[in-house]
Amino acid sequence: MAEFIFWLCLLLPVYAYLGYPLLLTLAGPFFPRLRPEPLPAQRVSVIVAAHNEQRNIENKLRNLLAQDYQAASLQIVVASDGSTDQTVALARNFEDPRIEVLDLPRQGKNSVLNVAVSHCTGDILVFTDADVHWLDGTLERLLAPFSDPGVGGTVGNMNIPVPGSGLSVGESLYRHYEAWLRRVESRTGCTVSADGALQALRRELYQPIPAMVNDDFFINTCAPVTGKRVVYVDDAKVLDQGVDEADRQFSRRQRVTVGGLISLAARRELLNPLCHGLYAIALISHKLIRRLAPVLLLPLLVANLWLLDEHGFYRLTLSAQLLGYTFALAGLLDVRHRLPRPFRLAAFVLVSLAGMVVGLWQFLRGHSYNQWNPDQTR
Repeated sequence: MAEFIFWLCLLLPVYAYLGYPLLLTLAGPFFPRLRPEPLPAQRVSVIVAAHNEQRNIENKLRNLLAQDYQAASLQIVVASDGSTDQTVALARNFEDPRIEVLDLPRQGKNSVLNVAVSHCTGDILVFTDADVHWLDGTLERLLAPFSDPGVGGTVGNMNIPVPGSGLSVGESLYRHYEAWLRRVESRTGCTVSADGALQALRRELYQPIPAMVNDDFFINTCAPVTGKRVVYVDDAKVLDQGVDEADRQFSRRQRVTVGGLISLAARRELLNPLCHGLYAIALISHKLIRRLAPVLLLPLLVANLWLLDEHGFYRLTLSAQLLGYTFALAGLLDVRHRLPRPFRLAAFVLVSLAGMVVGLWQFLRGHSYNQWNPDQTR
């Protein structure tokens, strides 16, 4: 029994984080490559949900207006979720007819997005955050796949170009891993994740976002529920800043896990491989098993201790586990960041996995997060 527990607790996380993307990589060449035709000028609505973003909103609007995509019409909807600073006033100072500012009472990001969409006039909706910067040409590249009528949505590539001195070193590497995973998912037609910093959807596919779910995930599943695919656009890039503090990384992973599991429950029909094929398998692998995998680390350690005298292999795996935890704890205690980067990477992994475990526990207890505060993720 101890051997069964050990191998189950080892192989499931290995599959979720490594085996699954490797299998998609091997399967990719068997799928036709998407080659979009030239896309006529589109009517586009860009939505920026904002809560107390006075330090970012002006730069964000300048960034959006500077995009060189020649849209048939461009609308930028700034939806303030009960901002108590100068966000609304600064946005209105632009006096640009393409910008519409909604000064809404505090109600949560999902509700604010629903209201914003009801004001949109574009055929394609683009969702973004106030604190990220789009590179030149991002909007045009993000929209290009829509020339294929089978494409219902697109997602962009979020980068952390200059990691900080703390846990953001690990977060930056994780972003590169996620980009690889999204490339192979998109190649096989099963892009199951997105960042709210940059994603687009055909207007007719939008469904109102329920409370408590992760908005980016729910928006990203609006296309697959109708049989349309989502395309990851690697060269549609946005720049973000990482989070160095362990407590913020922990709380963010905790909130994302709770919202992610609630989102999966809301979209549970997509988990049926008989109806949704490879997309369902990708969703189970990427969004379910990965969130359950951290819970297996403690029984993995206990089973390894139980098997210590069975074979030299188990002594080796125990040493590897203990070394990893030692690196992670040393990285967390190294407040002056004097240790090499692998220690901070291990610390980031440990904090993220711990946040996921607590998030799973909160989900099982019925906890949820409705309000949002962007400062908590910076």
